[in-house]
Amino acid sequence: MNPIILFLFFSLFIMTLSLQTEPATNNAQIIVMGLVYCDVCTTNSFSRHSYFLPGAEVQIDCNFRAYVPKTKEQVSFSVNRTTDKHGVYMVEIPSVDGIECAEADIASTCQASLVGSSSASCNIPGYGSTTDEMAIKSRHPNLCIYSLAAMNFRPSKRNARLCGK
Repeated sequence: MNPIILFLFFSLFIMTLSLQTEPATNNAQIIVMGLVYCDVCTTNSFSRHSYFLPGAEVQIDCNFRAYVPKTKEQVSFSVNRTTDKHGVYMVEIPSVDGIECAEADIASTCQASLVGSSSASCNIPGYGSTTDEMAIKSRHPNLCIYSLAAMNFRPSKRNARLCGK
């Protein structure tokens, strides 16, 4: 058989297979997020002088376990993210087999740690890591949002004039 005809036949066959629709899956999308701020008055809380810190680098380590009949699947990852202009960092995992948020059959652990500050005047870690997480219910049944506690940097010296004694 002519190689060109054979190539065209296989190309047509592969194109036909790719046009078939796959059944819809109910896999979850997972979002892990948190924020970083500059604690100007070094109180380890957000005050009126605090501000969100853009450009801070954060390391996020997570482990998600799905409890599916006959199997226990696990997804682990470690990534670094940089905060946006609002001091928010975020990791999106588009689809995870076996995890359905609506079924509440997911166990998770996530930790975020400060890696570096973008500000030379606010670069001493305050709350430098977090394991506190809060699952946020979504209107979409397979969207899992995990919000981690806020972390902060602070200046090397407290501004007594601005913050008081």
